[in-house]
Amino acid sequence: MAGPHGASTGHDGRDAIPGFGFNPPTATVGGVEVTDLAALHRRVADGSLQRVHRAGFHALTLITEGSAVHTVDFVTYPCRPGTLLWVRPGQVQRYAEPGRIDGTHLLFTPAFPAIASSLADDWYGPACRHLAAGRDYAAVATQLGQIRAEYTRPEGASPEILRLLVGALLLHIDRLPRHGPHADPHAGGEVYARFRAELERSYATTRRAEDYAHRLGYTVKTLTRACQAATGKPVKQVIDARVALQAQRLLAHTDEPVATIAHRLGFSEPANFGKFFRRHTGTTPGDFRSLNP
Repeated sequence: MAGPHGASTGHDGRDAIPGFGFNPPTATVGGVEVTDLAALHRRVADGSLQRVHRAGFHALTLITEGSAVHTVDFVTYPCRPGTLLWVRPGQVQRYAEPGRIDGTHLLFTPAFPAIASSLADDWYGPACRHLAAGRDYAAVATQLGQIRAEYTRPEGASPEILRLLVGALLLHIDRLPRHGPHADPHAGGEVYARFRAELERSYATTRRAEDYAHRLGYTVKTLTRACQAATGKPVKQVIDARVALQAQRLLAHTDEPVATIAHRLGFSEPANFGKFFRRHTGTTPGDFRSLNP
């Protein structure tokens, strides 16, 4: 079966949510594609885009026409001209119905940019920004236009130039204004970046802050300071939030029994998982699943 971006459909072994690899049929340079949402919907007419799925690549979209909503990890984002969506590898998403919105759609693998590689690995950054009319919108639109012009160059695109252009775009997006008292993940520095990478590898096997500190060569106090700076939360809350998010994904988007999900996430007993889930979400796993069919 064809996936949303021309990829084959499979299942991620970690969580059984339908997933797609990077294999767009129109790519002229490996690891990147530039198209429009309207063209994407015309290419995929089987409803795949409107069903929940996750991808192993980045999807960055600047909305230029219409209004609709886009759902990423249980958050519904209103989209209008000037909205910038950045869905990262592993995030669960669902597109709006065809014809509701249009915009430039940039797809790239984490390894593609020649610069800003750390941003391409940043799986926990903001999924949606509403760019103010004027400088911010114009700058992003101009950079996407440069990427498209190189990508569709009649004489053939330069992979090296495209890598630099995509990296420059990511760096510009990274310096756009952030909102909230703890809205900058870079505030935690290298300690927080290393911790988040280890958390993504290990959240299903351990929820102990001491284990992360030992693996990274830090103290728990050091990890807590970094997490407080970046998120306003101590390290244990950041760990538990990641586990709770994965539990929500599995409950809402798979038919696996609660006991199987508990085992996937490292809980020895379903009852312990139920207590954990209720403590962090305010509802039971069964009730959450029934509310998110």
